[in-house]
Formats: sequence, structure tokens, C-alpha cells
Amino acid sequence: MMTLPEITERPAQSYVYVPFTVTMHQMQKPANEGFPLIFDYLARHGLTATGPAFYNYRRINMAETLDVEAGIAVERPGPEDGAVKVGTLPGGRFMGVTWHGHPDALITVTGVLIGWSNLTQQPFDQRSEGEDDHFACRLELYESDPAEVPDMNKWVTTLAFKLKD
Repeated sequence: MMTLPEITERPAQSYVYVPFTVTMHQMQKPANEGFPLIFDYLARHGLTATGPAFYNYRRINMAETLDVEAGIAVERPGPEDGAVKVGTLPGGRFMGVTWHGHPDALITVTGVLIGWSNLTQQPFDQRSEGEDDHFACRLELYESDPAEVPDMNKWVTTLAFKLKD
């Protein structure tokens, strides 16, 4: 089940992340390698997450590679440490939907959100260079903790894409 698209105002937010360049067939790599590094980093630096873990898609070329960050918002920034980087997610208006179901359907859900953006003439904050689409902020927020909700068909995922100002 998917909610109707809605516009929300999100504040700028400090976050920690691990960047990856992957193909579509390697999309588990940021989760399997990035999130353990992030949770270890939070514990070692005494930082508290202020939201769910997420992917932030910075560049997408579906035929080749994607630049994606495995990340999590934090109460305050910490130091960069090895593969873990720090940054600020931009604030502003975001278009989003929430999906209740298996993550395999997120490609279709994303297509619906993109279609809604086009239909309502509310463009995302992005630019294209050849086959590459670069995004100011394109979040896939994982609301469900796999340890608490092992059935992937019951997971909840929120998409939040920054709109042009």
C-alpha cells in the first residue's frame, strides 16, 4: 500500500553517511557495508540518531552506476572518521510518499512519485548531465528495523525528494 504523494517542509539536518558508487545489482552493498560502519561510528562518538537509516541518491544512471549514501540523521555533527563522512541534508520543500510492503516494489513506487511530480508540474531539485541525473536530496527512509520487523512484506519506507525552490 502506498500513501498519496504529499508536500512537506523539512529542516536542514546534520547527518553521517558512507558514500558508494554501485550498479543496480549492488544495491545491498551500502546497507550491508555502510550501515554497520555508521552504527559503530554513532556508538564510538556518543551520537544519537534522530531518524531512520536511509539511502540518499546523489547521482543516478540506471544503465551504469549510482552514487548513493547510506546515512542517518544525527542530533549534532561529529568528526569524519575513515569511510564515515559528515554533512547536512538540505532543508526545504519535499515531495514524498510512504510505501507499506516489500522493498522490491520501490522502483515502481519511485516511478509513481516521479510521475506525480511531472503531472503536477512540481519539479525535483535535480539537474541532468548526459545520462546522469544529479539530485540535491533524494531520500529513501527505512522506517522499519529489520531486527523488529523481519518480514520484508511488512516494512515501511518513506520516499522524500527535494523540490526546486
